[in-house]
Amino acid sequence: MDVRPVDPATARRFARRVRGRPVGRGIGRPSAEPSHDHSPAPSGSPAPADHDAEALAVVTRFLDGEYDKVEGAGNQPKQPTLDGDVKVFEFTVDAIQHKVDAVKDPVAALGFDAMWPGPRVDVVEGDKIRAIFKNNLQESTGIHFHGQRLPNSMDGVPLITQDPIHPGDSFTYEFTARTTGSHMYHSHHNATDQVGRGLLGAFIVQPKDPAKRYDQLYGATQDIVWISNDSLGGFTINGRGFPATAPIVATLGEKIAIRFMNEGSMMHPWHLHGMPMHVVARDGYPLGSASFFCDTLGVNPGERWDVIITAEEPGAWAFHCHILPHAEGPTGMFGMVTALVVNPPATASTILASALLPSLGRPTAGGPIRSAALAGGSTAYTCKIPA
Repeated sequence: MDVRPVDPATARRFARRVRGRPVGRGIGRPSAEPSHDHSPAPSGSPAPADHDAEALAVVTRFLDGEYDKVEGAGNQPKQPTLDGDVKVFEFTVDAIQHKVDAVKDPVAALGFDAMWPGPRVDVVEGDKIRAIFKNNLQESTGIHFHGQRLPNSMDGVPLITQDPIHPGDSFTYEFTARTTGSHMYHSHHNATDQVGRGLLGAFIVQPKDPAKRYDQLYGATQDIVWISNDSLGGFTINGRGFPATAPIVATLGEKIAIRFMNEGSMMHPWHLHGMPMHVVARDGYPLGSASFFCDTLGVNPGERWDVIITAEEPGAWAFHCHILPHAEGPTGMFGMVTALVVNPPATASTILASALLPSLGRPTAGGPIRSAALAGGSTAYTCKIPA
């Protein structure tokens, strides 16, 4: 079976067939612009056929792999240099043009090393850290390592523990990584604006004892950072809004660690369809015997929650914020939506490689999300359009 993108004419015919009425509005527009207004949908919302057509167009973009087509992904691993026994990380603080999805115009954002989220930093408990930030902005800033226990002079609160880092200047933070787990680094100066525009990143401190790390402790084979924000560009996961969010691609039976980090100003309850999450740490601190299972986990601003997911059921499972105005509107899904894609073991390795390295091509027509949805028994027209 040949699976191919849906053109606007096909989407219109589908909407008419579903609702039996003509479509009065165009499709293929950008996904619904996120709104912080949680009031009910206005009376002028699209007719049901309009919604079906527009929702189909947005979902099709996701199924066709829009996450591969938007350049400038953040969370790239940051490698240090060594100065004796000190790990040295050199950052720039930059003004950037950032794409939230493939259709909307770029937004005037900020980024560490010109990316949003900033580079992912992984260190080990006990490491001596030197982090140097060069300010390339036209405004002052300051950097706070959120969750780390540090000397007060390294706390990164301008006008209290240091002077602001003025345009063109640099500041060096030096400390020993003491607090294990999932943490963040971000602006702490004009922070509502600067963090909202992208000055944020993940700072992961692995336990010194390898047996306490998620790969050995839980058998996790993927370790995923999931940073939410809700300011510039609307509701985003790792700087992207649906349909440009990256799916999580797994093999049936695989265990995945996800580190939820909320850099926004709102609480976001993350809901996974089809299987539970094992919640194992909060703000970097292991929960131990107090760990618990849930399918919806509320993450407040500034919090970090770590979960382990066992990919128990094949298919393409929705994974989204359950404050619904953060995830869906009259023109379909947007913002804080992605999918956990669970593939049968026989095909998962090649599908995962294709998802991570698009140049290798797709092993099955339509990409990993369509393939997993069909393997899971999907009857959706979108997933099995005939040639």
